[in-house]
Amino acid sequence: MQKIGVYGIEPAWERSLDHLIRLFFAEADVRFHPGRNENLAEDSDLHIRWKIRENDTVICELWDRSIERTYSAMADVIASGAADWQHEYAGLRTKNLRNAYCRALFQILTAYTGLTQPWGILTGIRPTKLVHQMKLEGLKTAEIRRRLAEEYLVAKDKIELLVKIADKQISVVPDLYDLKQDVSIYIGIPFCPTKCAYCTFPAYAIGGKQGSVDTFLACLHWEMEQIGSWLQAHDMRITTIYFGGGTPTSISAREMDELYTLMRRVFPHMNEVREITVEAGRPDTITPEKINVLKKHGIDRISINPQTYIQETLQAIGRHHTVEETIEKFWLARHMGMRNINMDLIIGLPGEGMPGFCHSLAETEKLMPESLTVHTLSFKRASEMTQNKEKYRVAGRDEAAAMVEKAYHWTAEHGYHPYYLYRQKNMLGNLENVGYALPGKESIYNIIIMEEMQTIIGLGCGASSKWVDPVSGKISRHANPKEPKAYAMTVKAHTGQKLAALAELFLNKKGLKN
Repeated sequence: MQKIGVYGIEPAWERSLDHLIRLFFAEADVRFHPGRNENLAEDSDLHIRWKIRENDTVICELWDRSIERTYSAMADVIASGAADWQHEYAGLRTKNLRNAYCRALFQILTAYTGLTQPWGILTGIRPTKLVHQMKLEGLKTAEIRRRLAEEYLVAKDKIELLVKIADKQISVVPDLYDLKQDVSIYIGIPFCPTKCAYCTFPAYAIGGKQGSVDTFLACLHWEMEQIGSWLQAHDMRITTIYFGGGTPTSISAREMDELYTLMRRVFPHMNEVREITVEAGRPDTITPEKINVLKKHGIDRISINPQTYIQETLQAIGRHHTVEETIEKFWLARHMGMRNINMDLIIGLPGEGMPGFCHSLAETEKLMPESLTVHTLSFKRASEMTQNKEKYRVAGRDEAAAMVEKAYHWTAEHGYHPYYLYRQKNMLGNLENVGYALPGKESIYNIIIMEEMQTIIGLGCGASSKWVDPVSGKISRHANPKEPKAYAMTVKAHTGQKLAALAELFLNKKGLKN
């Protein structure tokens, strides 16, 4: 394991620089030392340190101890907009200085390793949010492109993708920047038939030992009633409702019917909700009875997720259904009237390379779902796949990048356009996940949650509430317990905390709801 010593960094910057280093040295032992001029740690293989000149140029030096060679790179501190860096307010000045440190480090690690990182110094999961921030500042597209290239070192093709997605999102949700007075709702159903090897979502075998479905649903119904009562009392509007998990269609048709009936009874202004989505990701949970329940309640946006059309891969990752069943359930849903079906594919699953991915795209062409989300495999820390990496052979970074590019061109050729994007830690090739859709079939919820433009109230197991302050835009979070037993034991306390947070957001702010 590579040992890397980093010297003379502000403690608040350590996380950003650590993320950047790990793009190039994923398994490195990175240690930060506060002093810039202290003796270098003798057990480090690489030493990294910075200095800044009076003309606002940052110099980064990397010393390779094994060959006693020093590498260096420089980056100017770039002021935002037309402001002079020396006169910018302290917070912005600090950010720009940190970014200069990141740019110098990025350049030196690129030269030292020979690796290409198309997202530059962007290590967050929502790069499109940066584009929207620039739009809100009044910047034109040309200036946005320039800043992404010069300040963040993003590759040209990724810049064009970000700009295209941001423009598409505004065309789909024209009032995207004006939704802070309303809310969306996420409802987490924590049960699945089995748990996939790459998964870290709250997902428990529906016949397992994590508490009864009846107890969980009784608690969820109570939570929905309490939140719904508050929303009704204060005449709140709901933009979207999303049932996720787990697999929400793991519960019975009767239980689904009761849940959606309650939703329509307790939530206000249901006739104004723009979109209701139910993940039916596991085809082995879909039945004609459940589709009829969805239709009864006016829900036609669902997900049926193959992930791959190679049976051996499905078995390797723990999805206990067949390729044929995915196709069969897709056509069942289509023939029964489902007109907005999403499907997911994952790039880089164990044993799959470009030939396997091309096969999955060919099978997708036979179905033509309204939207297609193309994920790049991420090694999530708590997943079975990450815990046992030696069991799973996955694609290399160059092949993963080629598959991402293949998906981009294939979707364009078949009438899809990219409309949302996010990134995760430990993704193959430091790449991205992209949602593609046919015109008019984009998920509004996916846009809202990725761009953090609105409060989302999380109900159920593992549901995270995201509070977006309507005045300042400041974001905070509240997470429900992931385990059904823990959720049942604490639902009253967590619901009380959420009601207090809603009051603080929407009632205690000057000029907001009375």
